[in-house]
Amino acid sequence: MEKEENQSSDSAVLEEDKGNKEPDESSKNIEKKPEDKIIELEDKLARAYAEVENQRRRFEKEKDDAFDYGGFSLARETLNLIDNLERSRTALKNDENLKNSEALTKTIDHLDIIQKDMISILKKNNIEEIKSIGQKLDPNLHQAMMEVEDENKEPGTVIEEIQKGFMMKDRLLRPSLVAVSKKVNKKEENTKADKKSEENQSKSTKN
Repeated sequence: MEKEENQSSDSAVLEEDKGNKEPDESSKNIEKKPEDKIIELEDKLARAYAEVENQRRRFEKEKDDAFDYGGFSLARETLNLIDNLERSRTALKNDENLKNSEALTKTIDHLDIIQKDMISILKKNNIEEIKSIGQKLDPNLHQAMMEVEDENKEPGTVIEEIQKGFMMKDRLLRPSLVAVSKKVNKKEENTKADKKSEENQSKSTKN
C-alpha cells in the first residue's frame, strides 16, 4: 500500500513539473501558411529586381557620362592654347617695333584664322563660349575679378571680359573672369570735385 501511494504521489509531482515547463522553442514558431511564404518570396524578389534595376541605371548613366564628358580634362587643357594665342596677338599689337608693319598685319591675320578654327572645333564637340559682356553677373558662370564704377550700367553688369569662359554641354568647363559695374560713390565724386576746384583756385591765385 505504501509503495502504491508513493508511486501515485511521484506521478503527481511529475505531472505538475510537466505543467510548469515552458513550451518547446519549436512550438513557439507557428508554421507559416503557404500564402504567407509566397508573399514573402514575392517581396524578396521585388527588392532584388529593384536593386538590379538601380545598378543598371547607374551603369547606363556612367556610360553616358563617359561618352559625353570623357574629353572634359583634355578640353580644359585645350583652352590654354586659345588663351596663349590671344596673349600673342595682344603682345604683337603692343610691340612698338612692329606697329603698322605688313609683317604684323599678316601675323595677326594668321593668328586670327588659327583661333577661329580652334573655336570651331570646340563648337563641333559641344563646347561653347559663355556670353558675358552686358550680362548680369551669374556666380554659376562668371567669376568677378574687379568692380568698376559706371553710372550708365546697372550694378552687377559685366562690362569687361578678362578671360573667356566655356561650357561643355550643360557642364561648366571654366568660368569667365570678368569685371562688373558698381554704383558711383557720390561722396568720392564730390570730394574729387572739391579737390579739383581747390587746385584750380590755388593756380589762379598764383597766377
